[in-house]
Amino acid sequence: MRAIEGNGTPEDEWRAWAAMADWPSLPLDAPGPPLVVAPHPDDEILGVAGLMALLGAADLAAVTDGEASHPGSTVHTQDELAVIRRAETGEALRRLGLGKCRVHRLGHPDGGIEEETLAKELAALLTPGRWCLVTWRGDGHPDHEATGRAAAHACTETGARLLEYPIWTWHWAYPNDPEVPWQRAHRIDLPAEARAAKAAAIAAFPSQIAPLGPAEADAAILPPHVLARFTRPFEVIFA
Repeated sequence: MRAIEGNGTPEDEWRAWAAMADWPSLPLDAPGPPLVVAPHPDDEILGVAGLMALLGAADLAAVTDGEASHPGSTVHTQDELAVIRRAETGEALRRLGLGKCRVHRLGHPDGGIEEETLAKELAALLTPGRWCLVTWRGDGHPDHEATGRAAAHACTETGARLLEYPIWTWHWAYPNDPEVPWQRAHRIDLPAEARAAKAAAIAAFPSQIAPLGPAEADAAILPPHVLARFTRPFEVIFA
């Protein structure tokens, strides 16, 4: 787990890192709709919405409903936030052209994912060779890491293909950080249409990208300096 605080590594530093241009492209040869695993609503959109749009099909495993995003909120209860974030996910998928995407809501508590149970649930959704897109096991957020480990175990059990996407890594890491598996990094270059679809999908999460209210406890979880990391003309996968 990492301390995810402050402004983190500025996006300008990432964009100036020449090595990113040399990463190989990820072949878009998925044998069918991938299983995209999201610890919280919006993780899948930030990480791989462009790829989802390019593939034109996906199933989503929503591990939690993200009800603990604002634990001290003066505006919404956790039950209310869960309802809001589920609805935001549905709208984001529609904006990607994936409104008929099958969503498996696994109902784990936000901040209390049961890793062994999750591994079994994911294994039941996977088959040999199927792509499993999930947050990287070293991403720094405990739910992201637990979900990544559970998915890795499920892929080992089923023969599915594990593909990990970083989210908070872009915050705490830095270019050429030795703790990040850059040697496994692949790019997914996004044409203008996919970039526009991703931007629209991100905008479907007002509960995360805008304040819920004036209190500090209701501040945006994804302010502009964080969102800047997900507006690149490419996405990154550790394969």
